[in-house]
Amino acid sequence: MNAQAWSMKTEIDSVPAKGCELIAVIREKLETLAWSQDDLFRIHLALEEVIMNAIKHGNDMDESRKVSVDCNVANDMFTVIVKDEGEGFIREEIPDPTEGDNVYRESGRGLKIIENFMTSVEYIGCGNVVAMTKKKSTEEAS
Repeated sequence: MNAQAWSMKTEIDSVPAKGCELIAVIREKLETLAWSQDDLFRIHLALEEVIMNAIKHGNDMDESRKVSVDCNVANDMFTVIVKDEGEGFIREEIPDPTEGDNVYRESGRGLKIIENFMTSVEYIGCGNVVAMTKKKSTEEAS
């Protein structure tokens, strides 16, 4: 089964409301392309984490800095690349939020969420670019 092709490339100011608006647009488009509610939930949550991290942590909520988002749907695969203007991070240096006292920290769960909800996640370069893919679920025969 081949999904209808769709792509979008945009840039938003580092304002949480702009991130929410963009996520809603992407979700609505995926709904029109018949993605399942489970896939929509997973993609929505992963987008929320990665875009809000770019706004808050990457760009420090500096409205003059941009977050670029490049989405593509082809052959039942959703791909998104999110880039901020921050210094980036090293994934291996972020503590596992499921270990020890890290469970009590107020942050650190977002990366774990996107890594569990998406088919693949890649941190590119210095870490200020995140590429994620989600393969469209197939309905099981009864």
